[in-house]
Formats: sequence, C-alpha cells, structure tokens
Amino acid sequence: MRDYLEFEKPIREIEEKIEKLAAVPAGKSAPQDEIRKLRMKLAQVEQTLYNKLNPWQRTQLARHPQRPSTLDYISYLFRDFLELHGDRSFGDDRAIVGGFARFNDRSIMIIGHQKGKTLKERMQRNFGMPNPEGYRKALRLMKMAEKFGRPVVTFIDTPGAYPGIGAEERGQAEAIARNLYVMSRLAVPIISIVIGEGGSGGALALGVSDRVLMLEHAVYSVISPEGCAAILWDDPAKVPDAASALKMTAKDLVDLRIADEVIPEPLGGAHRDLNAITDRVAKSLSNQLSQLNDLPLAQLLAQRDQKYRSIGAIDGLVATPQ
Repeated sequence: MRDYLEFEKPIREIEEKIEKLAAVPAGKSAPQDEIRKLRMKLAQVEQTLYNKLNPWQRTQLARHPQRPSTLDYISYLFRDFLELHGDRSFGDDRAIVGGFARFNDRSIMIIGHQKGKTLKERMQRNFGMPNPEGYRKALRLMKMAEKFGRPVVTFIDTPGAYPGIGAEERGQAEAIARNLYVMSRLAVPIISIVIGEGGSGGALALGVSDRVLMLEHAVYSVISPEGCAAILWDDPAKVPDAASALKMTAKDLVDLRIADEVIPEPLGGAHRDLNAITDRVAKSLSNQLSQLNDLPLAQLLAQRDQKYRSIGAIDGLVATPQ
C-alpha cells in the first residue's frame, strides 16, 4: 500500500479512479479508453507536481515512511555485510547500524542511521535518534576502518540526536563533538550520503567527510522547520516559511558548497523505485571512491580541511591554519 502525503492528494484521487475502473467484475470489459486518458492525466499531474516542489514538500518526502533506509541500501548495494555491535562502554544503540561489507570487490566500512519501518521497529530504533553509545559505536567502527585502511561510507537519516535526560547524562554533546574531531583527521577516505533527513548535530556526527552526497529530495539542516518556526515565530503555520529560509534542500546545499553532489531520485521520490535509486547511488559512490582512493593521504586530509574551512567564507576570504 502506498502512503500519500498531503500535497499528493491530486495523484491519489486519479490513481483511485484508475483502480476502480480496472477492478471491474468478471465478464465485463474495463473502459480502456477512460483508463488510458486517466493515466495520461496522471503522468502530467506528477510531472507538474514533482518538478515544482517547495522546500517543505521536499522535507515531507525526505521523511516519507516508505523511503529506503540504510539497511535497504546495504541489502541492495553491498555484499558480505558483517554488522558490528556495541560501543564497548555502555551498550548497543540500534539507531545506528554499521559493519564491514564489500562494494565492487572493495572492502569498506558502512555506518548509518536506521529509523525502522513499522511502529515496532521505529520504537526499537528510537526513531533513528541515536544516544551517545550510538555515536561511540560509530566512532569505534571508524577507528577500526582506519586501522585496516578501509574507506568509510556513512548513510545519514535522522531527525537529530536523542535529547533525553539519560543521553545528556551519558555525554551526548561530547560524543558528537568527539566524532567531529576524529572524522576531521581520520586517515582514510570518508563519503557521507544524506538519504533522507539530516537533522542537526545528530546528522553531522556522521557527516564530516571528504564528499557529502545528497539524494534529490533529502534535507540537511541545523534545526527542523518545526523547531525554527517555534523559535522565531511561535507559529506552526510558519513551518513552510522556515523550510525555505533554512536553505536545507540538496540544491541549496550544493550551491552553498556544503554538499558536493545531488543524486537524482525517481519521479515521486526514492521510495517509488528502489532499483533505480540504488543504481544511481551505486554509480555516484563508485565514482567518488575511485577519485578519493587515488589521493595521497596528505592531500586527502588537506582537501578535507580546506573543504570545511571554506564553508561560509565571505568574499573569497578563507580561514587558514595558524
């Protein structure tokens, strides 16, 4: 069953009409001409709607419950995945999955947020909001990848780090900050792919990388549109305005030189054609890995350093190390 978003109501109405006409009783012929006209109308409506999405509509697509997750991409893109668990300090956070796998006959380390699909899975995964032990597990796996000289690929899809009391007591802020620090100097290539929602430090803790790729309808921001609207206007009706002001879409972030590449999605979103989106992700990932693996370590680290120092530069002025 397809879940429709609010702005997809015109598509839902046409598809329901097509289904009713196609489900005629046995012995009667379906009105093929009318079905054909409705399908043509559906194609036109989809093209018009999805080619003119505003930032808030893209945010809703990024959060779509049927959107492919980290484990979906692992299943389709990689082989011999060996999931590793625990932070060797407190426990295993199921909001983050990770382990070694093979991609194009190359051994790599995969780490990603996992939201879950059903309500039960989402509760087990804490809706993709990691606790400190999740980030410390990710850090342990990154250091393991560095030890064995394996590239790191991260999949970002989280509303943000879990803000509970227990998480704060166990050092949520320090865990995120430690990841930022270590990733900035990790001695292997790092590629991050924002596959859905990239929220605040919870996303950034897996996002300090040599290349940041974003799916076409993914978003990446310091705060959610709802949070921004509550702080600035105290008005839920301002959420679409906040989404526009935050410049959180893939195109915006490439223009701002925060992200490096937009991966096109099938019409209607990644959940509409899993084979198509995984093929496109595989192609982009293969190209980026090939480029980064050819770089000497000193050059790799220098480029990573320069990438983040140049973000937010004004009039071409870039901070230089002292």
